[in-house]
Amino acid sequence: MTLETTNKFRIGSRGSQLALWQANHISALLRGRGHEVRIEIIHTTGDKITDVPLAKVGTKGMFTREIEEALAAGLIDLAVHSLKDLPTELPPGFEITAITERQDPRDAFCSRNYSTIEDLPQGARVGTSSLRRQAQLKAIRSDLDIHPLRGNVDTRLRKLEQGEYDAIILAASGLKRLGKTELIKLIIPVEIMCPAAGQGALAIEIREGDSGTPHQLEFLNDPATRAATTCERALLNRLGGGCQVPIGAFAEVRGAKLYLEAIVADPDGSKLLRESRDGDLSDPEKLGNEVGETLLSRGGDKILEAVYGRGVAVPPQP
Repeated sequence: MTLETTNKFRIGSRGSQLALWQANHISALLRGRGHEVRIEIIHTTGDKITDVPLAKVGTKGMFTREIEEALAAGLIDLAVHSLKDLPTELPPGFEITAITERQDPRDAFCSRNYSTIEDLPQGARVGTSSLRRQAQLKAIRSDLDIHPLRGNVDTRLRKLEQGEYDAIILAASGLKRLGKTELIKLIIPVEIMCPAAGQGALAIEIREGDSGTPHQLEFLNDPATRAATTCERALLNRLGGGCQVPIGAFAEVRGAKLYLEAIVADPDGSKLLRESRDGDLSDPEKLGNEVGETLLSRGGDKILEAVYGRGVAVPPQP
């Protein structure tokens, strides 16, 4: 019997329905290669704090720290994360060994009664806990009443169905993975709502120097997704931004080039800077850094200074 068929992997995952879908998805792929797999549920800080808007929590790695502690202690062998939850700079001792093929990276407009953002009545109540989404919504419709929306996907959809909101904005990838697409009225084009860096991609994190594991997990890595998300995360890192800072980044491979579109916005939508260009596919970080530098020089630095100064954003984290 070869090592390929006798490996045993313990996967660390958050306990939400979506996180478990992701862990089970990776588990099924590993089992298909003959590995034995067990999933360990780990509750993170972000899971425990559910009554405060994410942008006000201010905890770096809030959805990953406890999982990394279990990884460091040898209680699990790998962790499956939504890439957008992972800090752009991992703590010492960890590495991303694979980034899987990306699901739809865009945001979804969900509503019972309205088909588009433009259809919403004056002062409509829209739910999102993301400053990135809030800023872009406000840039389109400054009259909208944006309210924090926390909880898992089911909780958020239930609040919409019960009439607490006229519409909510969620990541299309999570809804599609869970098969909960009934209330999706519109997949919002990237040109209207730029996604979060890494949105729709899964990251496999392991202990640094874990010699045998990377080889076993190599088949999970998607080179095009890895290049695109590396570019997005480089931009985010250059801007010093986190997942709750109004920064959007979307990259994709186009032929032999890598194309990046990014935004920095004031949370109230009064100012939105957009920058796009293509670059060398072999150096995705260079393109991300260049676009980040351009946005800062065009006034992004002032926007972000004001955001941090108002205390509405978490410290650097994607």
